[in-house]
Amino acid sequence: MKLLDTVLKNSVLESMMKIIEAKRKDIIEANKKDLEAFNRDDQALYDRLVVDDSKVDGMIQAIKEVKDQDDPVGNIISKTRLDSGLEIINKTDPFGTILIIYESRPDVTIEAAVLAFKANNKILLKGGKEAVNSNIMLESCWHEALEENGLSKDWIKLMHINREETQEFLRNPSEKLDLIVPRGGERLIDFVKTHATCAVLISGRGNNFLYVSENADWQKAKKVIINAKTDKISGCNALDKVLINSNIPDFETKVVDLANQLKDHNVEILTDAEISAILSNEQKIESEETWFEEFLALKIVLSSVENIEEAIEKINKYSGKHSSVIMTEQGTEAELFMEQIDSAAVYHNASSRFTDGGQMGVGAELAISTDKLHHRGPLGLKQLVTNKYYVFGDGHIRV
Repeated sequence: MKLLDTVLKNSVLESMMKIIEAKRKDIIEANKKDLEAFNRDDQALYDRLVVDDSKVDGMIQAIKEVKDQDDPVGNIISKTRLDSGLEIINKTDPFGTILIIYESRPDVTIEAAVLAFKANNKILLKGGKEAVNSNIMLESCWHEALEENGLSKDWIKLMHINREETQEFLRNPSEKLDLIVPRGGERLIDFVKTHATCAVLISGRGNNFLYVSENADWQKAKKVIINAKTDKISGCNALDKVLINSNIPDFETKVVDLANQLKDHNVEILTDAEISAILSNEQKIESEETWFEEFLALKIVLSSVENIEEAIEKINKYSGKHSSVIMTEQGTEAELFMEQIDSAAVYHNASSRFTDGGQMGVGAELAISTDKLHHRGPLGLKQLVTNKYYVFGDGHIRV
């Protein structure tokens, strides 16, 4: 794949910002068609689908932030001269062609493409059918920006195919793929992992947990729980499960206090057997499957645990390995929790809603990776490259 000059890539992004601004009304009008055709029963998906002036501003800002970042390609990771005289340089290198599969959010059509392009990758965008009008409009903006700078539209392409055709493409891709990023449910992820013939980077489900230690500051804990649950229910970093240490002072009073706070925010509460004895009017957890579920709704599980070991075991068993939180005033306890929890992001006395590229200083993100290879957490510009070894010799042979 041809390596593009940084100045040229940034020129494309500069053009794209101007085009989006000029076509702001057209983008919002295209989005209205999608909103009118959408069933609002799924509020989380609807929230992700909306494109308004604020969302357009966010798209422009995301492009600007990536444009202003250093080019991640061709940077020297290491440089060594061996005793044999061989010089070995390890440099960052583009992946090649990336396919991202996502639903509902038209802003991903901007963020994924700007990151992939600045990192010198071609990208295939497979958005959900619910955002088809929005995505077609945004693709036309990208193509205008590319052609304005003398580049092929093939750098950024929206896949105009349905679900069945997408599945067939995964089985038998018509062009070389180097990385696939599925952003969706377990069925999509499992299908991609089964049929992909290249690397797959998983942007897994949320299902995030928070543990309230007996050493927690209760007012802090309530504030963090309410924020993590209600700030944005459609976010993969929203909170779904709260584990409360039963040895916390005034345990029953605090459980009722938290439940009342949650009800004030219209949050549906599910309880385990122990909490149910305190909150008898709330619905009990019906099956173990609930523990694995990412709600994406104003719904939360309240459960009791006897100690930190039980909390760690439960979180590592059921969570989506996305974000986990401990509320405690003891630093050593927080350190134990954070070291032993198997999540991409672990928090001490802070909301899980910070697991976001912009909030964590990464900038625009392609996804939140719950994989351990090659990167975990927000997948930003610097993470959209691989590496290559350059070996320089002078007739060297191995003996």
